[in-house]
Amino acid sequence: MIKPFYLFLIIYSLLSAKIYCQNFHLKVYGNSEYETQTIDSLNYLKTHFDFNSVKLEVDSIQKALYRIGYIEHKLTPIKKENDSTFIAHFHLKRKFNTIYIYYAKNSISTEILNLISKDVFEDYFIIKFSETESVLNFINSKISNQGLPFSKLKLSNIKALKNQTLTAELIIESNTRKRNISNIIIKGYEKFPRSYLKNYLNIKPNQSFNLSLIKKKTEQLNDLKFANQIKAPEVLFSKDSTSLYLYLEKAKSNSFDGFLGFGTNEETNNLEFDGYLNLNLTNNLNFGETFRLLYKSDENDQKTFDTHLTLPYIFKSPIGVDLQLRIFKRDSSFTTINQSAKLHYQINSKHKIYAGLLNLESNNLLTENTITNDIADYKTSYYSFAYEFIKQQSYNFLFPVNSKFYFEANFGKRKRIDESQKQSQFTIDAFKTFNLNLKNSIYIRVNSSTLISNTYLENELFRIGGINSIRGFEENSLLASSFGIINSEYRLQLTNSIYINSITDVAYFENKILNTRKKLFGYGFGFGILTKAGLLKFNYANGKLENQKFKLSNFKIHISITTDF
Repeated sequence: MIKPFYLFLIIYSLLSAKIYCQNFHLKVYGNSEYETQTIDSLNYLKTHFDFNSVKLEVDSIQKALYRIGYIEHKLTPIKKENDSTFIAHFHLKRKFNTIYIYYAKNSISTEILNLISKDVFEDYFIIKFSETESVLNFINSKISNQGLPFSKLKLSNIKALKNQTLTAELIIESNTRKRNISNIIIKGYEKFPRSYLKNYLNIKPNQSFNLSLIKKKTEQLNDLKFANQIKAPEVLFSKDSTSLYLYLEKAKSNSFDGFLGFGTNEETNNLEFDGYLNLNLTNNLNFGETFRLLYKSDENDQKTFDTHLTLPYIFKSPIGVDLQLRIFKRDSSFTTINQSAKLHYQINSKHKIYAGLLNLESNNLLTENTITNDIADYKTSYYSFAYEFIKQQSYNFLFPVNSKFYFEANFGKRKRIDESQKQSQFTIDAFKTFNLNLKNSIYIRVNSSTLISNTYLENELFRIGGINSIRGFEENSLLASSFGIINSEYRLQLTNSIYINSITDVAYFENKILNTRKKLFGYGFGFGILTKAGLLKFNYANGKLENQKFKLSNFKIHISITTDF
């Protein structure tokens, strides 16, 4: 049995809770049924927990009425109808729909006004009254972006006309001089290459201060492999200076890539192995430089050694240098040395153009008993021009690059002992990932090259086949004077670190020495796993020629792993 004292405490607590949880109701009326409907359309809150909340809601209704044009409305004091209901009464009066805003000619540019009004005249412009607040905020932001962050705007001398129209004068107050960036301070990654501030981000001292533009520019840091922005930029204003603070961190940008491939030799039916090592070093000297080293050995007794050095923004200029040395050796037939030197100009974070020289030299290694007219010593010199577009998707760790387009054109001459003839060479390498949703995407790559010449040598033809061209064929096993390849994949991301994909490759190539034209097809599947060691990829592909039946014995398995460090 509950004692009387405890029973009293329980009843008291229940009554107190009931009183505390009592709701108050707000009813708002206009001077007419139309005015009441107008107020109801504001969707104000009708239920409240205390009287202070009721008063705040009435204030909110007043502000909303001002914004939509009822600037002459009147409010009678809030009345209490009963213990839980309060009544507010408004008389809305006239609604003003239009406002004529007069301005001084030199205070604001007509370019800004044309963005907010279709009716801009020599000393005034016309807008809807309901847009007044947003228009003033927009003008103020534009003026602030011109280096006047402390400017203030207000409307003065407001007058009402008879036809639901207002007139006002725009007053712009700027108590400070125009602000320019005095200095740029980098926090977190103090050794960040300063040339990237000037040429990549286009942010430099003595530049007019524009915080919104600066934030937009620093977002481009996400397109860099070696640095990340960890915090939005901040500004410190003092009497005589404007200091911009950038918060960056150095990112892992070096990578080691390799793959092991094996398949069945069609002639010997023996299992053969091939593979390569690919080392990329980026920004180890805090200069933004990139060094690439590639060594490849495949089952056709072919060896490739390739180095590529990129030096951006030489002497803090917008010009960079690309140097490349590539040596290819095919068994005991020939060697080819490719040397190139290019200058590049980074237009912005996505676009880059190149111009330079390309030299090729090939030596015939065959003995006199096996020498053919298709393999010979030659030297080729090209003038090279190229364009590159890259778009990142930094939110996706498995596929960080969304799209790429690279076009290169080379014009020059090939020299042999007994002849010299003009040649030209064109290359397109482009891919795009179409994101259907967060998990499903379609990847399409187009890779094509053509050599235009009166005569052709076997040791100057393109070599295709393998994981980086058409899958299901041996590495560099096909020779072509021109080719076109379409790689496509359907990708399904099971998690943020695991995906599976289909493989559908189609290729067409020509060999004008043999006077052949062939179509190739590759089909298969693969998967990728992002591990602590890096991204592990597995591809199974089977290739065939047109009008040829599939043979399971022709399969190719490619395993690769890319490690960032």
